[in-house]
Amino acid sequence: MSGGVDSSVAAALLVEQGYDVIGIMLRLWSEPGQEGYNRCCTPDAMELAKQVAAQLEIPFYPIDAKNVFYDQVVEHFINEYIQGITPNPCLRCNRHIRWEFMLNHALAFGAQFMATGHYARIRKESDRIQLRQAVDLTKDQSYVLHVLGQEQLSHAMFPLGEYTKQEVRQLARDYNLPVADKHDSQDLCFLGDGDYREFLMRNSNQSISEGEILNLDGEIVGEHGGLAMYTIGQRRGLGISSAAPLYVIEKDTKRNSLIIGPKAHLYKQKMWAYRVNWVSISPPADTFQAQVKIRYKSPEESATIFPHGADKVEIHFEKPVQDITPGQAAVFYEADICLGGGIIQKSA
Repeated sequence: MSGGVDSSVAAALLVEQGYDVIGIMLRLWSEPGQEGYNRCCTPDAMELAKQVAAQLEIPFYPIDAKNVFYDQVVEHFINEYIQGITPNPCLRCNRHIRWEFMLNHALAFGAQFMATGHYARIRKESDRIQLRQAVDLTKDQSYVLHVLGQEQLSHAMFPLGEYTKQEVRQLARDYNLPVADKHDSQDLCFLGDGDYREFLMRNSNQSISEGEILNLDGEIVGEHGGLAMYTIGQRRGLGISSAAPLYVIEKDTKRNSLIIGPKAHLYKQKMWAYRVNWVSISPPADTFQAQVKIRYKSPEESATIFPHGADKVEIHFEKPVQDITPGQAAVFYEADICLGGGIIQKSA
């Protein structure tokens, strides 16, 4: 329970369905000087979660997860950015915090299942449990849940998977929950001011090295303030005068160089992913067709997947795709089934 509308309605639905429900809220790490103001567990959110639990007449337990959250999520976020990679910390959080640390606590309470307010569905098919997209595709979160394994899915419940966001808000009003009109949080929970660049400057114990900005011909056209300060596809803030718009095309970490060029060069047709997790199927041995998302909010793109062992794949898109970014996840779908996904390594 986070004190938000989704987890509150999920709890209310389960109580209504007759389950014996226990509310858990994680106290996550906050930046020094802003203690207690992680967006996922502010004092106000904690109070709302307590109110909802009391209204539903269920026990409520806050659990200290500050250290494990910093070690597994925040430190990884900082280190990846410093190395010129653009990570998605929600993937680490779901893998290590929610579906490892919190699940273990839930099981220790004697629970059989752990339910969250994620928009996704699960279905048992023959000998495997499938992770499927939510009915409301605009809110579907299977992208960040592709990191789960079969053991975790066997304990998972997603009560909101069959509902739209509008229906969930209406349910909150019907249940008379105090969170019915609470806004959704859009930014990373641990970024107090929402600016990851300032966060890195304040919290990294590694130096952020300046370097050269190169054009596609390898010519030096300027200087950058550190690869961590830029993202693939970025146009503004380059400090380069040009008759035509220029974009960040690549971050060359070996040379500590930022490669810029026209927008057309942002489109790539091949990429490689590693640390692949096959959530709904066994690791495939043969080439197959799938729909691929390269970001949480990106559209699905048709592609051919070439497995290289159990945890690496080469991906050939049917047509060039814009802004393929190392560190983000490539997630594979067949219809509404989330097959699995991995971390983008490079593109071509």
